[in-house]
Amino acid sequence: MEPLELPRGSCCSSGPGLSPGTSPGMSPGGCEECEAWLGPGGGPGPCPHGATGTGAAPEHQEPPTEDDVYCRCLSRTLCHTATPVTVGFYAPCGHRLESLLAKVTAFMREEMAQREAAELLRGHRKPRSPHGWGLLVALWLLAFYEPVVTEGHLRRKNLEFIFIRFSAWEFAGCDKLWAGLVTTLCHHIRQHFGALPLSVFHVLGSRPRFASGFSQREWILKTGTCLRLWGLLLVLAVGIGILLVALLVPGIKDHHALKVVGSAAASLSGSSLLLGALSILKNFLVSEKKKIERLTNSDRFAGQLGFMSKIRGEVEVLVDFLAFMEVFERRRLRVVLEITSLDLCYPEKVAGVFNAMATLLSDANAPFIFLLAVDPSVIVPCLEQTGCMKGLADNGYEYLNRAVSLPFSIPETGARSRLRSVEAAIQTREDLMYRIIAGNVAKTRGGAGAGAGWREADSEAVAWIHEAFRCLHDGSDVLSRYLPDNGANVRRIVNTIPITLRLLLHRSGGAGILSPRAAAAWVVLADRWPCRLSWTLQCLEDTGQSLPTADSSGKSLWSIFQENVGELSALRQPLGKVLSLDGDPELFQAFLAHDFPFSADEAREFLAVTVNLDHSIRRQMGLLRGLDRLRKAAAAPVSRGVQCPSSQ
Repeated sequence: MEPLELPRGSCCSSGPGLSPGTSPGMSPGGCEECEAWLGPGGGPGPCPHGATGTGAAPEHQEPPTEDDVYCRCLSRTLCHTATPVTVGFYAPCGHRLESLLAKVTAFMREEMAQREAAELLRGHRKPRSPHGWGLLVALWLLAFYEPVVTEGHLRRKNLEFIFIRFSAWEFAGCDKLWAGLVTTLCHHIRQHFGALPLSVFHVLGSRPRFASGFSQREWILKTGTCLRLWGLLLVLAVGIGILLVALLVPGIKDHHALKVVGSAAASLSGSSLLLGALSILKNFLVSEKKKIERLTNSDRFAGQLGFMSKIRGEVEVLVDFLAFMEVFERRRLRVVLEITSLDLCYPEKVAGVFNAMATLLSDANAPFIFLLAVDPSVIVPCLEQTGCMKGLADNGYEYLNRAVSLPFSIPETGARSRLRSVEAAIQTREDLMYRIIAGNVAKTRGGAGAGAGWREADSEAVAWIHEAFRCLHDGSDVLSRYLPDNGANVRRIVNTIPITLRLLLHRSGGAGILSPRAAAAWVVLADRWPCRLSWTLQCLEDTGQSLPTADSSGKSLWSIFQENVGELSALRQPLGKVLSLDGDPELFQAFLAHDFPFSADEAREFLAVTVNLDHSIRRQMGLLRGLDRLRKAAAAPVSRGVQCPSSQ
């Protein structure tokens, strides 16, 4: 296969051969910085050296795949979602999950950079980091100042995401897998900000307090700390002075009392200062990860009282430290924990990770975003085999719904995504590297137009999101009657509506799009009655595949459900746990038959953007329907003529 040619005018290139700085294993004309400067999902990104790529035409820019659209809409929503939040990142294929996670991470980094640049253009102060000169400033503020959350801080739009990848398979051999999750969190936060600021915060730091008014003063002097420090230094100086006078001044050397007073004052004040320094040194040498590992390795671990409170205390210190660093760095911080390979672990280990997420890391003020990349069809049976399901009728789906506050089920692979996967599988490593470099150099006016298209769709999505939320808040709107009583389900609906509307706008381009009210109603339908909606959609899909000539576009979803409700009743035993997720059946009938009579065409359009409906349920239903048809076909009598055809 012939490699792709680099366009002329590329950076880091000194001609048709290798550039002077080319390292082994790199493509000709490439450099490590250009190779790393990729757009989200491996797409084209801006060249860091400012190359214009005059030899590349705008039409060479590849259109975004369906997976790119899904991941970009999720990343945009996560920038606005209140924390803590647990995202159920559902997909059946482990390799695809890894690829989609990489896309989401890249899009979030891009969003982070854009917000940073926009804040600087507005004239806001430049963010700072606890490194170099900033480390000295951070230590000074940690010791003598108390941070204050002001109105200006709350209005800041710039974000910094701290990405932490937790592969559960790497800790599968550990007795306490959940402890691995906590230690991974502690280790990465300590590594990101440095050991010294965190050690000083353990001893001298304080959590930010909210401003009492509209003052923009973000730092208040710790008067008590300063007075205590000056008092200790004064006592130390007086003690040393008295001791020196008692030892050196002639005529006073024989006064034993002065020596005792001077020694006592100097030793007491000096020991207080020394104890503080030793505490900082201890926290510097013994990390939070080592503390937790020491507790879990203890022989008295099983019966140790207050163990969970100690772990929670370590996590609370990290949360307070992150709140302090938000004010110091002049931007909001979000810790993104990407939990992968959980479906490769034993069931009890899976339940342990969910317990850690629920009991340790779900502080109301924690800036955590959990990306739980799993296959629900694998995780649900694991949860049902453990003892954590007591009180939930051994229903793994219900347990998963309670743990996840933002479900994001990736639909089936689209046409462009499938072709891109085939193309990547055929190409060699060198071909892919050439393609990446060529895409980076070819970022011209065509790329800028594509970015403008994304921004235009996002700006339009804001108005649609506000309109959808207005329908939920409007007591006179019939949609508000169908909202669930459970606050967790309401939050799931509120978190899902922005993603659904963004996906609709990006897929349709604004032409013939359904109304925001209809989209909000569809999200409510998928959340309140996931089983009945999945069954109706599966029947609609099966009808289109078995009878392609049949026109069902004008039929309503309610009529399709009525035609197949008998078959659903026959399969109620294997689908019993999924059926228990549904709300009131009478409300379902009123919803689809009268208030929101969605048609088959509308259902097909919504299905491609439905992220709060577990698609593994539909796959299970399709399998059960296929097995039921095979059983009926095997039980059907066969005519004698078919068994023994007569010879001609």
